[in-house]
Amino acid sequence: MVNDNKTYSPEQMALLRWTARLGAVTAEALAQRERRTLASARARLSAGERTGLLSRRRVLAGAPALYTVTPAGMRASGLRGLEPCRVSVANAPHAIACAGAAVALECAYPDHRVMGERELRHEEREAGAALASASLGAGPAGTQLLHRPDLVLWPEGSKERLPVAVEVELTVKAPRRLVEICRAWARCCCVAGTLYLACAEVQRPLARAIERAQAGERIIVVTLDALSAAEAPTRRSAERTVPGAA
Repeated sequence: MVNDNKTYSPEQMALLRWTARLGAVTAEALAQRERRTLASARARLSAGERTGLLSRRRVLAGAPALYTVTPAGMRASGLRGLEPCRVSVANAPHAIACAGAAVALECAYPDHRVMGERELRHEEREAGAALASASLGAGPAGTQLLHRPDLVLWPEGSKERLPVAVEVELTVKAPRRLVEICRAWARCCCVAGTLYLACAEVQRPLARAIERAQAGERIIVVTLDALSAAEAPTRRSAERTVPGAA
C-alpha cells in the first residue's frame, strides 16, 4: 500500500517523473543518465518498486528489465494526463531502445529538453494543435491524423527555435507507409527537421523512402548507437547530426 501523503526526496521525485514522462526506463539508461554504476541504478529502481511507485517487467530473455510508473506512482509524481505505460513482448525492444536514445540525446545536447511520445501526446491534447507531430491528412471523420515521433528535442531558452523530431526505427515498415511518413515529415512546419536513429537493416529501405519522398533536406539518418551517452559531441558535429540544432 502506497501512502499518497508521504513526502518523497527530490531524487525520488525526479526519477519518478522522468520515468512517467518517458513511459518506461531501464537501469542501464538510468546508470548512463546519472553517471552511476549499473548496480546503483538497479538499487534505486528496486527501491521505487518496493514502495509501490514503480513496476518492473522483464519480458525478453537476455534484455534489460523495464520499469514503469504505477497508478500510485503517477499520483505521487503530481503529473496529470499521463497514463501508466503497459509493457509487452511486442513493444519491449522499442521501449528499451527509446530509453537509451533519450539518455544519449540528453547527454549529447544539454541545451535541449527530451520529451517522450506519451508526454507529447498529452501536451498536444492540451494545446489542441500539433506541436511536434506530422500530419498524415484527414481521417474518415475529417479529423487530422497525426504521426507522433518517439522523442522530441526541445531547445531550451528560445521560443523562436523549433523542436527536432526523433524517430527510433528497429523494424522495416511497409514501403508505402514509410514513404508516407517521410513525406509528412518533409512538409511538417512545426519541427526544424527529423532525426532517425535506425538499426542497420532499416537504413537502406529508409534511405529509399526518403529519396522517394524528396525529404533529404529535412531528414537525417544515423545509426542507432551513433549518439554516445559517454560524452557530448562538439558543436560542429551536433550541427551535422541534428537538423536545426545550430
